[in-house]
Amino acid sequence: MDNTVRTGTELLWSALGGDPALVDRVEFGGVSGLLPARLPVMDLARGAVAACSLAAVEHAGLPGPVRVDDGAVATAFVSERHLRVDGRAPVSFAPLSRFWRAADGWVRTHANYPHHKAALLAALGVPDTVEAVAAAIGERPAVETETAVYAAGGLAVALRTPGEWAAGEQGREVAARPLLTRERLDEAPARGRGRTGPLRVLDLTRVIAGPVATRTLALLGADVLRIDPPGNPELPDQHADAGVGKRTSALDLDRPSDRRTFDELLDAADVLVTGYRPGALDRFGLGRPGLVTARLSAWGDYGPWGGRRGFDSLVQVATGIAVTEGSAEEPGALPAQALDHGTGYLLAAAVLRSLTEQRAEGGSRLVSLALAQTGHWLTHALPRYEPERYVTESRGPLGHLRHALSPVSYEGGPADWWGRRGRAGGGRRAPARPPAGGHRDVGAGRRVRDVTA
Repeated sequence: MDNTVRTGTELLWSALGGDPALVDRVEFGGVSGLLPARLPVMDLARGAVAACSLAAVEHAGLPGPVRVDDGAVATAFVSERHLRVDGRAPVSFAPLSRFWRAADGWVRTHANYPHHKAALLAALGVPDTVEAVAAAIGERPAVETETAVYAAGGLAVALRTPGEWAAGEQGREVAARPLLTRERLDEAPARGRGRTGPLRVLDLTRVIAGPVATRTLALLGADVLRIDPPGNPELPDQHADAGVGKRTSALDLDRPSDRRTFDELLDAADVLVTGYRPGALDRFGLGRPGLVTARLSAWGDYGPWGGRRGFDSLVQVATGIAVTEGSAEEPGALPAQALDHGTGYLLAAAVLRSLTEQRAEGGSRLVSLALAQTGHWLTHALPRYEPERYVTESRGPLGHLRHALSPVSYEGGPADWWGRRGRAGGGRRAPARPPAGGHRDVGAGRRVRDVTA
């Protein structure tokens, strides 16, 4: 297994508390060079899927290898782009979900859901047209728009550089915490002990990350029931993509009869997965002895942004990823909604690992992940291509040059070439550097012009 390929899997499996020896079961293959980006997106994708697959094999007690195909991984991480409904391609982003130029930078909004769109328009005080929104945002500083839209219940984020995010309070809070947290809350026995039949999962998630986690559990054999509020169901195309293998119901938890139905379902469940903003479901008292609860949020359940809503595209903008993939003048994006998909597979892996540990030790379990934590891990934990490490400068007859180092090297690298060439070839030590003014052409006895000496 290639060391770089293995690194991501080892780091993620360690964060999940898995036995390091089990990583040797993973076999990688498939087409290379997929999901190209400045950040190591493919390493995140491959590692998250490998860790989830390994957690499934561990939980099922299977001895065989875990095979991870890069082509399947890359396709799954852009699954929404491959979806067709009766031949129709879905619309991933609504017209008002995009980058906008602000008076001092950029703002990205998310208005796919009708209530988020209404909040955006109300905060800006404009009609429902791209031109009106562009004019309103263009007159204001980016952070002012961000603050006003969030206060109205909408979603907008000002573009930040990596340094600006790291210096801010939420960025510091994210950096101070691990990728994910796993807690044992009590000594209660596991919910499904002694019961036959599949694992029972209640799914209270939205959009991509949470639904990917529960879809994965469903495809591994779990009985997954997704529950939406009647007045705000999931967007049909998103449900078609991430709802495979699940059953779906609509319950209004503020209605007594629906609440009783939900409580009965929760009493019979083994796993509860939630994906609403932190605190939004607390009033329903979701805790149960022996339950495995998996919580997902955008920014984490801490810090000044702990109660904010958010989506992958917005997290990329706030954390500096959009600047890394583009620039502060022209922001870019990852080649996939990798924070969503990566966190989804990690969430499923964390559930499976919790079930495995619970089977041996008991105890109610709580696991928590956040898109911003996954983004921090992507930008700080994985090896990353940095061209400046492989470039040097020198002065010669053509002037001051900046040029790439030679990739042909051994031991200490290109700098050792002249000092070690003689010993490698026949035991003679060559000069520490080429003669001033050019290399000696030994065969013809002539000087050869050196443009870099």
